[in-house]
Amino acid sequence: MKERAFRDERDGTDFRLVGKRSNIQSRLDAMATTPFVKSQRLQKLPPYLFAEIDKKKKAAIAAGRDIINLGVGDPDRPTPRPIIESLQHHVENPAFHQYALDQGAPELRKSIAAFCKKRYGLDLNPDTEILPLIGSKEGIAHFPLAVLNPSEISLVPDPCYPVYRSSSMFAGADVYTMPLERSLGFRPDLDAIPADVYALARLMFLNFPNNPTGGTADLAYFEKVVDLAKTHDFVIAQDAAYNEMYFDKPAPSILQVPGAKDVAVEFHSLSKTFNMTGWRVGFAIGGAPLIAALGQVKANTDSGIFTAIQFAAKTALDQYDELTPPIRALYKERRDAFVGALRKLGWDVPSPEATFYVWIPCPKGYSSTDLCARILEEADVVTTPGLGFGRTADGYIRAALTVETPRLLEAVERIGKLSL
Repeated sequence: MKERAFRDERDGTDFRLVGKRSNIQSRLDAMATTPFVKSQRLQKLPPYLFAEIDKKKKAAIAAGRDIINLGVGDPDRPTPRPIIESLQHHVENPAFHQYALDQGAPELRKSIAAFCKKRYGLDLNPDTEILPLIGSKEGIAHFPLAVLNPSEISLVPDPCYPVYRSSSMFAGADVYTMPLERSLGFRPDLDAIPADVYALARLMFLNFPNNPTGGTADLAYFEKVVDLAKTHDFVIAQDAAYNEMYFDKPAPSILQVPGAKDVAVEFHSLSKTFNMTGWRVGFAIGGAPLIAALGQVKANTDSGIFTAIQFAAKTALDQYDELTPPIRALYKERRDAFVGALRKLGWDVPSPEATFYVWIPCPKGYSSTDLCARILEEADVVTTPGLGFGRTADGYIRAALTVETPRLLEAVERIGKLSL
């Protein structure tokens, strides 16, 4: 047996591969001639839903068709002016052109703490219980790496935002599906999860208000989840991206439950709240050990948020009471018009209490992919098939209220002509 020494250029340490020289050389030769193959973890993933929808939409637009896009949930109105002006001001600061602090600007963390105190009554330590994120999606994608080990179980709702499932798989975990039951307000039936699954579970994803169903949860439900987490020793990741997109009753924070900090991290986003999807800024809140674990992953994967954007985010949160009511009122008006028009067609459509999504049951005889395909091909309206969010959702399609009311009504009129 012969050894070949290799040098790690990052720190100068030597490490060795032991084996027959001919075997090593043959492996190197094979790698040089073999076509690129994606890693096994990528091969296990289905095509990313929203990317596939975007391809179909662009093809239809390229063909010259008048497309009404109710697909991906991206606000159609611009970011409020005070936030834009804040960025314009702070981008001139040369100190902000350097690397940002991994844990986020202290000024932003203090504003997040003040917002959470006013909105939810939470007492959070800005130094240890708050972590700014490059959008909540980034934090959610990294969190399983901080808390899961291979072969442990991640409890994932179905339907769900696809990142819960893919990030759990990247961490090497086994995914256990929790169906969202319409009879339970699109909440998982926690009592239906077997005891042996709870025994191996180390993470539960929740998302309330929920994308795609629009379902909500109250504090009593969160109390039950927290009790289960403490009993079975798992961690909760509550995706609160749509907490500020409520219509009548404000959505609660899971951290309002006594003792929730011990077992829960909540992910918030400025994207939908302030029409800032392209800005990529959000934050995580929770107990210090969990926030520190997420921060450790992030310290090894990114270099923080551009500091000027952090100060613009601070402006947004500081002016929450002035900036968000008009945004909520706009989506409520759109929801009422769109749902009302669909119901006039005879469609059994639940009216969401939050989010800017409408979760539409498919007419009898249609799968979600068949219905979306027909609506796009014959009505030039883009919607999202429920199947892309999970196996249990094939009987629904999702429509995003991200176009003006006249276009929403036109979309319903077009769909009504299909005789579904």
